Amino acid sequence: MKIEDVRSQAFAMPLTSPAFPPGPYRFMRREFMVITYRTDMDALRAVVPEPLEVTEPVVKYEFIRMPDSTGFGDYTESGQVIPVQLRTVRGVEQGAYVHSMYLNDHPPIAGGRELWGFPKKLAQPAFNYETDVIVGTLDYGRVRVASATMGFKHRQLDAGPVLAGIAQPNFLLKIIPHVDGTPRICELVRYHMVDVNLHGAWTAPASLELHPHALAPVADLPVLKVESAVHYIADMTLALGTVEHDYLA
Repeated sequence: MKIEDVRSQAFAMPLTSPAFPPGPYRFMRREFMVITYRTDMDALRAVVPEPLEVTEPVVKYEFIRMPDSTGFGDYTESGQVIPVQLRTVRGVEQGAYVHSMYLNDHPPIAGGRELWGFPKKLAQPAFNYETDVIVGTLDYGRVRVASATMGFKHRQLDAGPVLAGIAQPNFLLKIIPHVDGTPRICELVRYHMVDVNLHGAWTAPASLELHPHALAPVADLPVLKVESAVHYIADMTLALGTVEHDYLA
């Protein structure tokens, strides 16, 4: 293969059979169970990178079913998102920092890490219904790391606040090492979910249990009190990102 062919054709690894196709990436009937809980403020500050700021000791624990996603297939995801704010020339923006993600499908692990910097690791999350209860579990190998339950569609929610939350900016810490092991890319990345079509949103009583694990340390942000829960289904597109801050500049 000629040098110019490599330049024109290469967009992901491996060169001749990339792990994921080019975007954009559209998700149809993406289903969320998001449990908001209070945690330890010092623990949050220890994991959220500047210039992002933590304003309250709150974490959103997510279980997400993605039965129809462009290029990524059918898979499930689970992880923690932290509400944050960012001071810019535009003013103070409210958003979310994606702290941890565990999923059971290689293409979105590879694509998510290489394109945006999603903190994705291979595990076995599950999103199921058991009669009148939604059940989410996360196993790392044979070890149960997280389990959550939520009542099924007890009360419908107004679309406005749910759509406003989806529209907020999301932030990631993208880290790619050089061939000598030193950092080559270390950036705070901003991305948005766009073209959202909300099919419905509901709330109900919920519970959340997190268990200590050396390589899936979700319990390092302990559950002190479950504040609320939302279950929603929506179509949406994962837009490509922009660099908010270059730590190596």
